[in-house]
Amino acid sequence: MTRPTERSQVHEEPRPSTRRAAGSPSIARHGRLKTGNVWKTIAKVVASTVAVVLVSGTAVAAYAAWDLANTVQPTVKLESEKVLEGVPDIGAIDGGVNLLVIGSDSRQNQGDGFGDPDEETAVLNDVTMLLHISQDHSHVEVISFPRDMLVSVPGTCTDPEDPSDTLSAMSSTKINSVLSYGGMDCVVKTVSNLLGIEIPVAGVVQFNGVAALSEAVGGVDVCVAEPIEDEYTGTFLEAGTHTLSGIPALQFLRTRHGVGDGSDLGRISNQQVFLSALARKLQSDGTLGDPGKLYSIAKAALGNMQLSNELANPTTMISIAKAMKDVDLSKIAFIQYPTAYVEGGGAVEPTWQAEAVNEALQQDIPVVLPTEQNEDFGSATDPNAAPVAEAPAEEAPVEEAPVEEAPAEGTEAAPAPTGEALLNGVSGQTAADVRCSAGRTLDDQ
Repeated sequence: MTRPTERSQVHEEPRPSTRRAAGSPSIARHGRLKTGNVWKTIAKVVASTVAVVLVSGTAVAAYAAWDLANTVQPTVKLESEKVLEGVPDIGAIDGGVNLLVIGSDSRQNQGDGFGDPDEETAVLNDVTMLLHISQDHSHVEVISFPRDMLVSVPGTCTDPEDPSDTLSAMSSTKINSVLSYGGMDCVVKTVSNLLGIEIPVAGVVQFNGVAALSEAVGGVDVCVAEPIEDEYTGTFLEAGTHTLSGIPALQFLRTRHGVGDGSDLGRISNQQVFLSALARKLQSDGTLGDPGKLYSIAKAALGNMQLSNELANPTTMISIAKAMKDVDLSKIAFIQYPTAYVEGGGAVEPTWQAEAVNEALQQDIPVVLPTEQNEDFGSATDPNAAPVAEAPAEEAPVEEAPVEEAPAEGTEAAPAPTGEALLNGVSGQTAADVRCSAGRTLDDQ
């Protein structure tokens, strides 16, 4: 039986008090001070100044920590959760990361701009997306799962409102119904079983959260090849480049009727246009190496997402972001999980190519996407993109065989992943590919 969950996300922003710092002690203008008194006075001034600086710095750091801590929404404990090891100075996180991002269509606490929450009570995870960062931080894969994909739900999920109640296993269930059935942890378990990997961190975001996060990064420039017209989401964009932030960014990510073939598969391709542009922006403007910018993004995430316990730690969140700072854009792949329509339509199921995606994630090896993509989906080649010049052929350098060190006594050397996974017939793009949204007008709907 489906058990919809309702979560309250009422948040009141703390307002710091404004105080004027006390003035430093001044040396008397009139009268003559003894030499010893002069030096004592100067010493007091210097000491007072240093004290003010130290206290102010500590206060700012304390406020930042308090501000983030008081921004956090109620968290969820994942059964697969484990403590991720971060660097003390909030550098890049050690090792790899598997993070599940879940987009909920719940209208609860979202205002009146998305329909009546009392009438539209469904809680569907219409977006389910895995972020995989390799152990050596050399490549990143972002896997999008179609909302109508049929999956098996394990019999280890529990009722979010009553954790002592274990829910029944299900088969051939649309993935977008799992959040309503068993909450965030159940979605994590379902995707983990599907891929054969552990997923220790996750987060759920609603409409307003997407808008807030797009504002926190300063908007994203997206290319539109043909006009987008979607009366359902209110998305109307002319052909050209648009900087999207807030609600317009949310509308762009939600539109289905206005892109590609009008299907959810087309919407995923359109979302990948946005995400690849976002990746390029975060690297080009130095956001991933800027503590101030990362703080702003972390605050937006903490205040607008329901996070698993470990991800709700601001240090963890920032260290995960820093792990992607130096990844080559061509090694950041946005992949649509391979599926095909079942007989009669209305749902899709994983194809044989899905196993290649699973193995690439399990073995932690980079993927290579086909250069030719289906233009009927939600993205198209940029008509204004300059052709990429071919680099002149170079003689391959002679490489010396690496010297292998014996593992420490009592330990076994972990086999290093080798090669790449060629995903023939799989839709997607890299962050280096500048693609445009394949718009769809009302006349074509």
